Amino acid sequence: MKLLGLIGYPLGHSFSKAYFSNKFLKEGLSDYDYQLFPLKDISEFPALLNAFPNLKGLNVTIPYKEKVIPYLDELDESAEKIGAVNVIKLDNGKKTGYNSDYYGFRKSLQDFLPQNFEGKALVLGTGGASKAINFALGTMELPFQVVSRDSTRGLSYQSLLNNPELLRHFHLIVNTTPLGTYPSVEEKPDLPYDRIGENHFLYDLVYNPEQTAFMKEGIARNASVKNGYEMLVEQAEKAWEIWNE
Repeated sequence: MKLLGLIGYPLGHSFSKAYFSNKFLKEGLSDYDYQLFPLKDISEFPALLNAFPNLKGLNVTIPYKEKVIPYLDELDESAEKIGAVNVIKLDNGKKTGYNSDYYGFRKSLQDFLPQNFEGKALVLGTGGASKAINFALGTMELPFQVVSRDSTRGLSYQSLLNNPELLRHFHLIVNTTPLGTYPSVEEKPDLPYDRIGENHFLYDLVYNPEQTAFMKEGIARNASVKNGYEMLVEQAEKAWEIWNE
């Protein structure tokens, strides 16, 4: 049995297990299994590998996309540039880190934005997911500004609330934070939503619920919105490709 899995914490609402289990069933891949491995601390990672020597690959989610890097032997070029890993390939004891998040986001965003889009982007959040989004935007030559609670790390939420007219300069807003994820469906990034209009595009990496509070604010103001489901599918298929190269 070829074993794949997901590390992170907590893992109560995992997209990956359901997706890959269905994939194996539909494609008749009876020699594959996909399991969840909730690690309370990344220091448990080596013990996990020892306990499951038949592991061929892992997905990585919050909060370990950056913390897992010191435990790996090598990084793919994109993962090294991004500074975050969401896919690990295990091959004869060698642990190589990759990033398929940026690939999935870029593919999904290209399907979302009009071909002639030339606006700037606001990226909400500074975690591992944010790093992949920033890299993808860079490859698409879309200028962006990161928004953080900490004003020393870029534009702060408070500065946006104090200067709401700034939103006129950013027509793509990407939420990379987990705010609004089930069950905390009422949460959303703290923005001057009354300045959002029909020329804005709101992209939420959250996919559960299908329509987040952030997206609903955009819909109420005739903005275009999209959740992260397509990105997840694209990054999962890219991970599958990496594991089988």
